[in-house]
Amino acid sequence: MIFNFGSINIDHTYRVPYFVCPGETLKSDEYISGLGGKGANQSLAIARAKGRVSHWGRVCSMDAWVTDELQQAGVDVSDIELTAEPSGRAIIQVDQGGENAILLFSGANHGFTEEQILSLLAKTTPGDTVLVQNECNALDKLIPLAVSHGCKVVLNAAPMSEEILLLPLNQCQLLFFNRTEALHLLGMPIDSKISDILRRLDEAFGDTEVILTLGSEGAWYQYNKKTFFQAALKVKAIDTTAAGDTFVGYFLAARQAGLEPSACLQRATVAAALTVQKHGAVSSIPTAEEVDKFIRQNTQG
Repeated sequence: MIFNFGSINIDHTYRVPYFVCPGETLKSDEYISGLGGKGANQSLAIARAKGRVSHWGRVCSMDAWVTDELQQAGVDVSDIELTAEPSGRAIIQVDQGGENAILLFSGANHGFTEEQILSLLAKTTPGDTVLVQNECNALDKLIPLAVSHGCKVVLNAAPMSEEILLLPLNQCQLLFFNRTEALHLLGMPIDSKISDILRRLDEAFGDTEVILTLGSEGAWYQYNKKTFFQAALKVKAIDTTAAGDTFVGYFLAARQAGLEPSACLQRATVAAALTVQKHGAVSSIPTAEEVDKFIRQNTQG
């Protein structure tokens, strides 16, 4: 089972010609509000990929509708806490090229206590996977406690912050980084070569599986001196929101199904490519059937 200790946000997405500048008032061409948050997105992606996932999260009772949406997708929501605190919020700008800029308010996502974490971990069995991102608090407590319970910890180091540098990353079984996150973590210059980034990641996390995602440049998997590369699909990006979350969710669902890392990379890459061709976060995450259909149509003959 995958237990996702993850954020739940209410997303407010605005389509704009370009990102707003300081002191500027900019007209938005479109507004969409709905379920989001890296945690919720990844749980939905796992469920739509036919994976088994239980979400551990916190959301304001006034926004209880989000649990219905997660449950309808196949996510176990029995351990989502409804609180009096305001829900997490994200203000998302999406420009004409499909890139996004996000303003985040943590809200209830930062209300976990050590007592709650212990109660949640008591529901796991050795060998279960605990997935975490950096939009909830208490990761410094959760990771070692999860490992002590015999769980495999997977960390998506996003959003990157100084707190990530203080976490026991070597206790994780699998780490997901994008290029910017890896450079920040390793203290490397922005023009660093991919080969140098992979080498430094191996030096820092040689006993941990690492996935380095590069958007339109593809993705790398590295572990125990083995490296796999998956090229990105050439598609026109409309909105990159949730593409990284979709990648993580599909990779873990494929892994849960027993696929080899190279096959997991392929499914995750296809799913992410389908995601960027649609508007929105949750609404853009494809189903397993859509991913299967794309793979069949592009591998025939």
